[in-house]
Amino acid sequence: MKPIKLLEKLQNFRMLPVFVLVSMALGIGIGKIYGISDFALTPPIDAIKSIFRGEYSFTLPNTLALGVVVGLFLMMYPAMTNIRFEDLGKAVRSKKQLFTVLFFKFAIAPFLMYALANLFFKPGSDFHTALILYGLAPCIAMVIVFTFLAFGNSALAIVLVAMNSVLQMALIPVYAHWLLGKVEFDVWVVAESVVLYLGFPLVAGILTRRWGVRKYGEEGFRKVKSLLDTLSIFGLLFTLVVMFALKGDLIVGQPGIILQLAVPMTLFFWTMFIVVYLLGSRMGFSYEDSVAVAFNSTGRDFEIAIAIAITAFNPSVALATVVGPLIEVPVMLVLVWFARRTRERLFASVPSPVLEVEPEGD
Repeated sequence: MKPIKLLEKLQNFRMLPVFVLVSMALGIGIGKIYGISDFALTPPIDAIKSIFRGEYSFTLPNTLALGVVVGLFLMMYPAMTNIRFEDLGKAVRSKKQLFTVLFFKFAIAPFLMYALANLFFKPGSDFHTALILYGLAPCIAMVIVFTFLAFGNSALAIVLVAMNSVLQMALIPVYAHWLLGKVEFDVWVVAESVVLYLGFPLVAGILTRRWGVRKYGEEGFRKVKSLLDTLSIFGLLFTLVVMFALKGDLIVGQPGIILQLAVPMTLFFWTMFIVVYLLGSRMGFSYEDSVAVAFNSTGRDFEIAIAIAITAFNPSVALATVVGPLIEVPVMLVLVWFARRTRERLFASVPSPVLEVEPEGD
């Protein structure tokens, strides 16, 4: 029972900040010891394809790259076990929430990042290009996890992600042309990412829920799900270890790269989240919906940004883009904490937490 109790405290943010810092430090140490940044990493989708073709080389850095896929699945799968089809249907009919995300994600976010890139970097420089790339694509995976951890509406988050996934296949090339000039890349990488990072966890979660409810009943399944929820914490910490290991030696050797990108990216995430989160409260959204809308409007699809940088730009742009998630994930976790701390102050009636954990206070 002790490990379960420990993870319950992590879910309530009692010890999670400590474990996050330890995971980041562990990843940096692994990356430094093995010099993983010196290796050419295979993008996860290409790696999976090469595994099926029997052409994949199981080197340490390439295996760590696949670790991001494993970590994201462990993070997302428990959130998907909360979803009922009637919840998805209700989310689809939430027109105000859907239009709010559409407006901020596609009419505001790319241009805000573009403005920050112009403010902090010389136009045409590698960091300028990398920052704009990072602002082009809305997130398709991790925002569901952040919504889940913040006790938000996971069903609404999934519907918003699905909507964004379809739209960005058509809109990313348009925004790239507007903001970066002529850029050529395979738009199918977006569809492949949707299947890998959203489709598989969603199907697994729905099937698990069906099996659990049929076997134990709705009430009995809650006990099973409380154990599954702990996988999100394992997945989060594991993903942090992997991501920081991939660039651990770079962080130690050239910390200036992280610091230069951290300021504009942090400004972007905080500005987007706070504006949309507060707007949601003023528009009469519930706390759960406001959190889902805010994270969906804020999160960026680092997998797509990195894939475009690798295929369409020089290695320096790709390097700067890879640094993005090392900044985004810790900042978004702070925003999870911020949302949970402010829900009683901003929302008259606080809904019951999504996680089946008895809160002891944040």
